[in-house]
Amino acid sequence: MSATKAFEQVREEVERDFWIDGFREYLTLEAGSSDNTVSNYARDIRRLGEFARGRGARDPATVTRGMLRDFVFSLKDLGQSPATIRRHVSSIRTYFSFLVGEGKITVDPSDRLESPRRGRTLPTTLSVTEVEALLGSPQPDEPMAWRDRTLLELAYGAGLRVSELCGLETNQLMASEGLVRVFGKGGKERLVPIGRSVIGAVSVYLHSTRPDLDKGHTQNRLLLNARGAPLSRVGAWGIVKRHAERAGITKRVTPHTLRHSFATHLLEGGADLRAVQEMLGHADLSTTQLYTHVDREYLRSVHKRFHPRA
Repeated sequence: MSATKAFEQVREEVERDFWIDGFREYLTLEAGSSDNTVSNYARDIRRLGEFARGRGARDPATVTRGMLRDFVFSLKDLGQSPATIRRHVSSIRTYFSFLVGEGKITVDPSDRLESPRRGRTLPTTLSVTEVEALLGSPQPDEPMAWRDRTLLELAYGAGLRVSELCGLETNQLMASEGLVRVFGKGGKERLVPIGRSVIGAVSVYLHSTRPDLDKGHTQNRLLLNARGAPLSRVGAWGIVKRHAERAGITKRVTPHTLRHSFATHLLEGGADLRAVQEMLGHADLSTTQLYTHVDREYLRSVHKRFHPRA
């Protein structure tokens, strides 16, 4: 048997013996997880299954707490980031909770599994001047200028995640009411206000560029690529990076940078934290509170500049 066939056989056995298809169904149908979460969690558990087989465990019932700890340490040894390791730990906990609920196992070996400590890192943000330069980068005479402008305006003007941007359908725009209906993580719905700049860019795009791109394979998605298919996450990242470079911004800029900037600029302007939480679609206020640390830096700079005793 070739090495490739042996590898594929092991993978199939792990998928079967560790009941990963059932886990996928649970995540999709019962937990309401996003496609990305389902894919990531299933891959994490398959990796765990392959590791456990190497330690003599043939199914989840024979996986021990020690094996789980060793698996997490192996991820560290491979140089995986703390965020990736935390996701693996979350995958493992969700997986074994699912197995207990299904009666596949009676003891949860993940109940004492710890995640790496989360560092308090401040998100990268753009200044208002940098945002204006970025939004002004697409030139009207370029074929995809209004598509690009629409993406940038929505990312900053509504604080959308890249998955939400790429998944946005035309009927989710409520321009007459100045709102966009967004389906976030776990399919949770929220309404986010959009301003005149966003509405103007979207309107021009819908009446000019998008009809030319529409080849009947759009799945009703708002943002399309040059071939008329729904824009991918990778495509969205490329658009943002290209225009950031053109605008002369030296920071690393991603769609999430614009989401961070959206939140930070709202707080700097005096917005209520809970209102920002609602617009971002954060389930937990503590997630939104990270932005108050950015806001504090801004307040310190204002105090230092203008207070006579600073």
